[in-house]
Amino acid sequence: MRILVVEDEKDLNEIITKRLQKEKYTVDSCYNGRDALDYLVAADYDVVLLDVMLPEMNGLEVVRKMREKQDPTKVLLLTAKDSIEDRVKGLDCGADDYLIKPFAFEELLARIRVMTRRMTNSATNLYQVANLSVDTEKHLVKRGEEVISLSSKEFSLLEYMIRNQGVVLSRAKIEQSLWNFDYEGGSNVIDVYIRYLRKKIDQGYEPKLIHTVRGAGYVLREESI
Repeated sequence: MRILVVEDEKDLNEIITKRLQKEKYTVDSCYNGRDALDYLVAADYDVVLLDVMLPEMNGLEVVRKMREKQDPTKVLLLTAKDSIEDRVKGLDCGADDYLIKPFAFEELLARIRVMTRRMTNSATNLYQVANLSVDTEKHLVKRGEEVISLSSKEFSLLEYMIRNQGVVLSRAKIEQSLWNFDYEGGSNVIDVYIRYLRKKIDQGYEPKLIHTVRGAGYVLREESI
């Protein structure tokens, strides 16, 4: 899952970014509203954490411009203003949720999880295909009763695929969703991680769940016989 952090307080921006990366999210960050719009054009994000009081263009104006362009990205406003009027104004301009500063990081993570559940129409943080289960809150992966250990990037890839189960995902789409702008890897990095993931969740198990769609990409699904 890819998140954009837009916060002009550089220390806070860095703290949020590092904590999210520790939770296995892919994160980009910037410090003003105009740069935020540029980032949103350049990449697809699942969630934007957006400070309201930003230089050059405030957070509410950023949300308005996003919605004018039919950008459906989930927006969580970060604001020091706690009046009902301010909160209503933020939601009315198109934000999905708000969080009042200072906030507990655990609550921020919970708000992100709620928004991503809405994206997939899931009522819980547990996803399942055949006998594969993925708990995105506990970062727990199991085939049947056997727990499978994954690296941070392997888990992110599996989470992305199971959230989009049945959808064929191109290499470009996967790379854009899981790697930030600082990434300088090789062109076959997606194939490498798919191979790692297959070895861990498919090798020795039935049914096989990760499938290659020639010329299109990869899909996670239980094939009908």
